[in-house]
Amino acid sequence: MNKLSKVLLGATLMMSSLVGHADEYLKSIKDFSLLDQDMINHTLSEYEDKEYIVMYIHGSGCPIARLSVPQYKEIAETYRSKNVEFLMLNSFIQDDMHRIQMEVEEFNIPFPVLKDEDQTVAKSLGVERTAEVFIIDPRTHEVKFRGPINDSLGYETQRMNFENHYLTDALDTVLAGGEVNMDDIPDSKGCLVGFFHPAVTGG
Repeated sequence: MNKLSKVLLGATLMMSSLVGHADEYLKSIKDFSLLDQDMINHTLSEYEDKEYIVMYIHGSGCPIARLSVPQYKEIAETYRSKNVEFLMLNSFIQDDMHRIQMEVEEFNIPFPVLKDEDQTVAKSLGVERTAEVFIIDPRTHEVKFRGPINDSLGYETQRMNFENHYLTDALDTVLAGGEVNMDDIPDSKGCLVGFFHPAVTGG
């Protein structure tokens, strides 16, 4: 094999690896039936008339998750008119429904916070941290985007002005029929979501 062929083969393998990683990173959400903070049950199928669902990973007491809520609320006010539903998902081991209800009241959270008691929804999405957002097609269960809302928050840092509007840019892209280039999206900053040991859940 000549030098040029080796270079081309290496490039092809690298691209295949990147595509495989993207496919693994953007998973499909499992069907769910979850209670919110008002003990109202929500299923994925009830949102099939929506263009997309945006799912925000919530965790009581997480500073970054709390700081992101006003930004999430502002975006929701804009995109609800475009037939997009906004929800929150809580898979925190330490959060029971009472604690979630207290957080909702204290921070005036207007969204259904779905309690993922057995963490199976979070596992299907590949959730790692709070304050991450997912754009989901409720008909196909496909995840079209995952990442931070923007670049305003980091660990022990907060900027009033930010350059990258990851969530709104992604929503504009998918609503226009396009695909988000996940290579341009950084990992989310947030509190780690711990998971039960498989022996506890039987998973």
